Amino acid sequence: MEASTHTVTNQAPPLLGYDVFTSDRALTEAVGRHLAPDLLAEAREELALLGRASGSAQVREWGEQANGNPPRLRTHDRYGHRIDEVEFHPAWHRLLGRSVSAGLTHAWDRPGGHVRRAAGFLVVSQAEAGHGCPLSMTHAAVPALRAEPELAAVWEPAALSHVYERELRPVAEKPGALLGMAMTEKQGGSDVRANTTEARPLAADGEYVLTGHKWFCSAPMSDAFLVLAQAPAGLTCFLVPRVLSDGSRNAFAIQRLKDKLGNRSNASAEVEFDGTTWAHRVGEEGRGIRTIMGMVAATRLDCVLGSAALMRQAVAQAVHHASYRSAFGGPLVEKPLMRNVLADLALESEAATVLGMRLAAAYDVAGTEGGSDADRERALLRIAVPAAKYWVAKRCVPVAAEALECLGGNGYVEESGMPRLLRESPLNSVWEGSGNVQALDVVRALRTEPAALDALLREVGAARGADHRLDRAIRGLLVELADLEGIEARARRLTERLALVLQGALLVRWAPPEVADAFCAARLGGDGGAAFGTLPHTLDLRALVERARVEA
Repeated sequence: MEASTHTVTNQAPPLLGYDVFTSDRALTEAVGRHLAPDLLAEAREELALLGRASGSAQVREWGEQANGNPPRLRTHDRYGHRIDEVEFHPAWHRLLGRSVSAGLTHAWDRPGGHVRRAAGFLVVSQAEAGHGCPLSMTHAAVPALRAEPELAAVWEPAALSHVYERELRPVAEKPGALLGMAMTEKQGGSDVRANTTEARPLAADGEYVLTGHKWFCSAPMSDAFLVLAQAPAGLTCFLVPRVLSDGSRNAFAIQRLKDKLGNRSNASAEVEFDGTTWAHRVGEEGRGIRTIMGMVAATRLDCVLGSAALMRQAVAQAVHHASYRSAFGGPLVEKPLMRNVLADLALESEAATVLGMRLAAAYDVAGTEGGSDADRERALLRIAVPAAKYWVAKRCVPVAAEALECLGGNGYVEESGMPRLLRESPLNSVWEGSGNVQALDVVRALRTEPAALDALLREVGAARGADHRLDRAIRGLLVELADLEGIEARARRLTERLALVLQGALLVRWAPPEVADAFCAARLGGDGGAAFGTLPHTLDLRALVERARVEA
């Protein structure tokens, strides 16, 4: 019999059994805004199905199991043969299989495909973020593969497939395949031009063998990898399959798996190529960075979406807890200071979601054939993706930390799930180029691609005149852009301002007035502090919190 002193009261129930998609007003509104009317009913049905699964007790349990049982490296089989395979808990395969079957590697040739995929990616990442890596890499590999039409004809259908096939076999024998990426090396990191992996051409056109190493290989259990190596004409992109067409294993030695801060359900590896590793060139020799940049840009957008997903889940948990927890004479959510904190967190989350979904919509238009709209959206993506990746990923860490604090000591224990969100939160700032790399990429776009700045100014200009604080921020950004002297040292400052102005413009155009007003006041008008919970008390904070609430 339980002692009376152990009676449990005043605890929030677990946030389970809800629809992650339809309960997210910012996300559902974005889908409705960016999809053609004839696609909406089907997309909403698909996303609601995915949302109910992602909020279910079963899928959340899979996420906990996948994180509690990290992948293991098996270098040899029982007979001593080198196999270099990564073993995952069954929960990982269930998560990945569900997401692949939902089309989260299928966007490039599908009407409204990027918006639908982005919304789905944002939904499933809230259940378990680590399995987003192979989804992201496989999706993003498609534009790089298209630089080599013969390879694309073989690999693109497998990458776009809705079938998850975990066994390593020749791609011709598989109904679906995953692709990874291996770019960085020990001595260079983000400076991939310092790579030393060597590619030696063979007699057959486009075929090479590789010698070298990769310090970070993403999704090492994949069927093939896009790799950068030094060919005779310079740095070149290659496709390295795990299994060759005759069924034999390619020389792909996994030296060890990384012991990471978070993202523990997912494998990241160090790999070696021994001089017999077969590879096929993708694109022209010496044009490797140009070839692979389409993949990098797409994965950077997924960093924005992944961070937005983490923020949304953190805020949902914080608001849910405060709605059920009482302290100092009433529900926490009704306390003015707690309401201010929750509203501020909700504001950051919504701004991230709106920006990420706008960029996904730009991908859908940019992929159409020709026309000024497609050209303009491509130009917008060139500058807005690195800016969004820089800022949204940076904001994820303080949002996760503050949301955890809203749960107090309960949030600091593993069972709450909040520590997992906090450990995951720095990842997207590091992945696919850290903050400095993104800021310098924005500067590069400003210097070399005038159309990118024109597209950005056109985008924010659509909201001019609607809010005086936004108008003032746009003028300040223009002053900043007029003087490129010493711009490298100012690159972070400039990128932050650019991202904030873009978020403000999108919210002024599309968000409810109370959301746009709060953002312009606190993020653009200077009427907010450095910590969350410092919004002006005159704002409609209750409306912001109610908008972020999940009804389980």
